[in-house]
Amino acid sequence: MSTPGLRRTLFTHLLVAMFGMGSWVAVNSLWVELPVVTKILPEGWNLPAYLTVLIALSNVGPLSVTLAHKFSPGLLNERCVIYSIQALGVISSIALALSWDRTVLVGGEQHSVAYLTLAFALAFVCCTSNVTLLPFMFTLPPKYIRTFFVGQGLSALFPCMAALAQGVGQLECRNSSETNGSHSLQPHYLEENFTAGTFFWLLGGLMFVSLLSFARLTRKGSGKPSEPGSGKESRQLTESEQAHKPPAPFGTTRNIYLLILLAVSNALTNGVLPSIQTYSCLPYGSTTFHLAVVLGNLANPLACFIAMFVLWRSSVGLGALALLGLLFGVYILTLAAYSPCPPLLGRPEGVALVVIAWMLFTGLFSYLKVVIGSMLHEAGHLALVWCGAAIQLGSLIGALVMFPLVSVYQLFTSGRACVDTCGQ
Repeated sequence: MSTPGLRRTLFTHLLVAMFGMGSWVAVNSLWVELPVVTKILPEGWNLPAYLTVLIALSNVGPLSVTLAHKFSPGLLNERCVIYSIQALGVISSIALALSWDRTVLVGGEQHSVAYLTLAFALAFVCCTSNVTLLPFMFTLPPKYIRTFFVGQGLSALFPCMAALAQGVGQLECRNSSETNGSHSLQPHYLEENFTAGTFFWLLGGLMFVSLLSFARLTRKGSGKPSEPGSGKESRQLTESEQAHKPPAPFGTTRNIYLLILLAVSNALTNGVLPSIQTYSCLPYGSTTFHLAVVLGNLANPLACFIAMFVLWRSSVGLGALALLGLLFGVYILTLAAYSPCPPLLGRPEGVALVVIAWMLFTGLFSYLKVVIGSMLHEAGHLALVWCGAAIQLGSLIGALVMFPLVSVYQLFTSGRACVDTCGQ
């Protein structure tokens, strides 16, 4: 491939990655910014419960799109839907930056109506993106589906890095004098480097970049950017050619197996394990928690990048990878169950194991999702619609299972900052 052709190909990969980044960056940003907003908004630490319910309710979006594809094929203009939800994401992010801390008197109590309403709008955008952005990728050559998943990994990494730069959750243990003359260590949370409003402006910028990337991908009106090259191997199919090219059969046993595997993977990575990450990591210290979060989120796009060159298509092999990832997930769940006194507390190997477990758990399932997405891409547009539906359904089931266990029945116990509860 010529140098100009290589540059344009790399630029297309960048556009696809930024396009995929916009799929879940909003919800991920809402979660990582919770420690900041809960200190100010009247709902306090009930906000995670509100956010979980809002995300569950926002599944009306993907449900409507999936049913439309099922019962009225061709009814939806996919590009218009994507433009609409991405524009809604940009507008909601900007509105959130301007009004996130405004409250309204409802039923005699102050409530953050603006924050909750805009959080629902952003959750609607993210949930609906799974069944719109992924099917759009069918208009691009199969190699770009892997780049799209790299972008989805960046949707978790970018907000995480911004929150770390902001200084979310940093505290100092300071001596405090009691009335009886005794002294004790009390947590003192440090001021953030920039406000939640600035953070949400950054979110709006990321959403706008994703929108611009999609506009560039569709600029020529062919559904795919031009990618120069010579010979038959480098020529891209147009939409009309793809429409006449018979896709691989979709309703096969293997595809159903892949969809189930995909749903289970997302239930674990987007619902079950994130709900208990603090319980599994924080007992080892805030530094360990930050390492697990950053390196775990870094493992996501890294695994997707590896999948661009090495794609393991064996059904048995994919099942083995899922089982291996599940083993690391079980170890993480065990640590959370023993919180605030997990095994190897206070020892370097304990810190290393929990960080490595999070990296490998995230990396293995991220690789699994890219491989399955690439294989379903070959089965046609409808397969990618169901791919997005499986991702969303798995994530929803995982969140709904863990919410009562963590927030209602409180099966997991958190430690107290600056208090040694384990006699270390």
